[in-house]
Amino acid sequence: MVDTSFLPTLSPFDVERAIQLIQQAYAPSQPTITTSEDLRRLQQELFEIQKRPEAWGLVIPLLDHSDQNVQFFGAHTAQVKIARDWDSFPKDHAEALRDVMVQLAAHSTAIHRPKFILRKLFVALTSLALKLVPGSQTRWPDWILSCITSFSGRGATQEDIHDFLAIVAEEMSSADLIGQSKLQMQQSLMDATSMVAEAIQTSINPTKPLAPQELQSALKCFQAWLQIMELDLITPIIPMLIALLDPSAPDETCFLAASDSLQEIMSKSPLADGAGTRTLTEPLLLWLDAFGAQIVNSVLSSGDVTDIAHSLCKLLAAMGDHSSLYLAANLASPVMVTGSSPPILQGLAKSRAHLVQNYLKMMLAYTGMPGSYGVDEEESDITLGFWYLFQEALWSTDFDLGEEEVQDPGEKPLLNKENEAITIAKAAYTELVQVLRRKVTFPGAGSGWTKDQVDKFLVYRRDVGDTLINAYYVLRDDMLVYYVNDVAERLATRTEDQPWQDIEATLHCIMSIQEALEFEKSPHLARLFEPTILGKLPSAGLGRIRRTTLSLIGAYSSWFATQSDAESTTPLLMNVVGYVVSALTDPSLCLQAASALRNLCDANRKTLAPQIAAFAELHAGLERIPDSERSKVLQSISSVIQALPPEEEVSPVAAIISPIVQKLGDALRSSTTLPDEARATAILQLDILSGVAKGLTRTSDVNSTDDSPELQAELKKIEAARENPQIVKLRDDIYAAIRHIMELWSTDAEVSQALSDLFKSITSLPPDITLISLGGGPMIELVCLAVQRQLTATWLSLFAILTAQLNPPPAFINLSIKLGPSPEAEAIMRSALPLVLQCALGVLAQPGAMESNPDIVQEFFASMDRAAQDFTSAFYSLPDGALTTLLQCAVSSLGLQERYSLVAACTFLATLIHRSTVHSELIPARDQVMNDHGQAIVKAILWGFAGVAPRSAVNNLVDLLGAIVVRCEPRLVSSWINNVLLSPDFVESKATLQSKETFMKAILGTRSLKRIRDAANQFMLISRGLDGTSFGYTSLTM
Repeated sequence: MVDTSFLPTLSPFDVERAIQLIQQAYAPSQPTITTSEDLRRLQQELFEIQKRPEAWGLVIPLLDHSDQNVQFFGAHTAQVKIARDWDSFPKDHAEALRDVMVQLAAHSTAIHRPKFILRKLFVALTSLALKLVPGSQTRWPDWILSCITSFSGRGATQEDIHDFLAIVAEEMSSADLIGQSKLQMQQSLMDATSMVAEAIQTSINPTKPLAPQELQSALKCFQAWLQIMELDLITPIIPMLIALLDPSAPDETCFLAASDSLQEIMSKSPLADGAGTRTLTEPLLLWLDAFGAQIVNSVLSSGDVTDIAHSLCKLLAAMGDHSSLYLAANLASPVMVTGSSPPILQGLAKSRAHLVQNYLKMMLAYTGMPGSYGVDEEESDITLGFWYLFQEALWSTDFDLGEEEVQDPGEKPLLNKENEAITIAKAAYTELVQVLRRKVTFPGAGSGWTKDQVDKFLVYRRDVGDTLINAYYVLRDDMLVYYVNDVAERLATRTEDQPWQDIEATLHCIMSIQEALEFEKSPHLARLFEPTILGKLPSAGLGRIRRTTLSLIGAYSSWFATQSDAESTTPLLMNVVGYVVSALTDPSLCLQAASALRNLCDANRKTLAPQIAAFAELHAGLERIPDSERSKVLQSISSVIQALPPEEEVSPVAAIISPIVQKLGDALRSSTTLPDEARATAILQLDILSGVAKGLTRTSDVNSTDDSPELQAELKKIEAARENPQIVKLRDDIYAAIRHIMELWSTDAEVSQALSDLFKSITSLPPDITLISLGGGPMIELVCLAVQRQLTATWLSLFAILTAQLNPPPAFINLSIKLGPSPEAEAIMRSALPLVLQCALGVLAQPGAMESNPDIVQEFFASMDRAAQDFTSAFYSLPDGALTTLLQCAVSSLGLQERYSLVAACTFLATLIHRSTVHSELIPARDQVMNDHGQAIVKAILWGFAGVAPRSAVNNLVDLLGAIVVRCEPRLVSSWINNVLLSPDFVESKATLQSKETFMKAILGTRSLKRIRDAANQFMLISRGLDGTSFGYTSLTM
């Protein structure tokens, strides 16, 4: 009898109360709990009892109770007390507790307690092992064998033994151990692997009658130990697993469990990544040839996908992941594979080529399962990833052609064999593209699909598109020719009553491979846009086929620009534009049509510019196009206008923008009488104006740099055109309308977003200037007005963007540094910065404001960082007290729990320190600022290391500390760090005086950022109690 007198005890009343609480909370015989608050109250009282030091005394009384829920809580209490309260348990009773827990678990197995209780006890034992096994002298030698011996001695079943061993491996894989402790625990598992493997083999030996439950537990145990076992222990189990793959067995659980185990071997064991071709890949290929094909044929003939058939699909996919290189290398290999083990494979002999080709046939069968994915079957997407791996393997393989064998005089040359392998690969992918074309075909009308089924099928179509790209890399132009011919032939033979689903599916496949095509080497694409195909596609009604056609046109819009023969390409392009324009007025198609038109016009500006008159007609019919897409349409027209000589842009630019400005004016005038309608109109017109501004912005030319003579000449012409009185008035009108809108609606979220988009598109750096570009200075003034009315992240983000435009990069690409802002830009910033600071600091100074508005804090300091980079001196010219308030706000932000706010504040402070040092005339002012605020900043940093800041932001705090150490007076830095770390009010942490002194010595003895980072990270781990844990060290590498 095991002594339990050392365990703390609870009064009978407390034990009985705990039992009552458990039964009321988790197994009420009567519905006494009516609300979640009642349940929470019961759980809290139970938790309070459980966390008491005497709660160890709950374990045995609760386990002895007749109610299984009470028993479970007893086991759970043991686990919790060991895991959480071990430090308070008397260490001289540790071995006694070990013996008690082993006996409790052994007794529970002997009386066949339910699995959910046994599992808790097994977890508790494993937690106890984590406490007792590591150390210079282990307090639990051979702990796994010790437990198994005790369990077996009390009559535990093999199933219970396997469950215990599985939990041991699972718990150890997630244990938070490092260093010597981790090595000791790993060794304790390694010492047990032979015993575990023997137990598994005994339970799954196919030569004796098998108990399904025991077999499942054994294989679950095997899967848990796979990453621990050495290869020599895994290899003998593989033939047993293959022998269990008997589709004719009355109980399919054996097949499913064996299949799952083989899949785990191929992904997580030492045989992963393609190893074990003789012991794993080839026996499985032989089994597939002899037995797997029967399963696949049964599915294809009956249409019924059984659990075994589904499991086989997953096994095939796992083989593809594991053995793709082997499969690619042996496509035409004559080398024979002979079966030896297990017995069901003895006497079988097939060539590698035959086995690989049989495997590919089975994969194609599953890829092309009859029916629609997500509705009729769930298997076809499982195989898609293989075709990517197989294509990659084909690119990198050396084909095994049996060179080691003596070649007969009449045998084909080896070169022909290699060509044969390539031919087989192409044949497989040719069938694949045909199968996938069928699989992405939508059903006919009246299918009755639900929205979820349609959505799932659309996701599947996108995944198929990725697989088709891999097929294209194998087949190249042959694949495109097949699909184009397929469309052409179906259109040529189509009758009026035939549906369009097959043609739509082919067009979808062509669209999906767009990113893989080299347009210059794809002449067959031209056929898509000729009358024989595009001319026969529907131009009215029939939503899906037209949507797909429009999406295809958008995807291939840049193909026209790659063709050298403009004379033959331009008519095709205009036909395509006409097809797209005809769909703009259809509400169900206008989104795809407008997007396609935008892509076409953007990619083919110069080709379309001579056809500007046709776009004038499109502009004239703009009112017939849905409001939601007018912005894209006008952006398309503007793209074509931009390709005109700047002096010729004036009239068309005025023609498309004047109506926009007029409508904005009408909306402003009606804002008092019809406020909602006026606001909606303003948002729509601002969106349209943004589209126009984007279209007028030139596209990047890879052959042109900012200092190229051609661009400089173009910019001079643009500047001349900008001085045209009509354009000057247009810009003035745009600015006036924007200003008036901001005065009315700058506090409205939707209007603010529309204005933000417009600001980003209508302002630019010098090389991207257009006829309607507005200057950064006036726009900053508008942003300041908006900030004064309401501080938002949107306006602060715009302030940062416009600040950068005030000091653009140099025009010559060979200059690596900026020359500095102009006096005019300096004056603008000296005026704008105090206004933004006054508004922002006034808002953020309110109690709880920074915690409640992390987006504002982040964008505020991001904008200050931008200003500090370009206009450092402006900070030292602020009104009295403004810089002090800003720095105090930044220091407060260093203590925030919201990472992005803290990081933005860190970045700003580091930038201000660095940039102030770059400008020698600012160094005295910087020194004065650091004298006043240096210690406060250092305090925030060191408190952040010790636990105030989130760990994900520690690296940013390190960068800021590095800036201070490197840039500031060493004597002052030493004083600040010493004062903060040794202060009695230093934040509560695990850091000792010795660790603080070690940290100070490391920091102050170097100017290397790497060493500062290493010292800071070590101090952070110690301060937070994470030193010596894998969790802590893992976080440093994330």
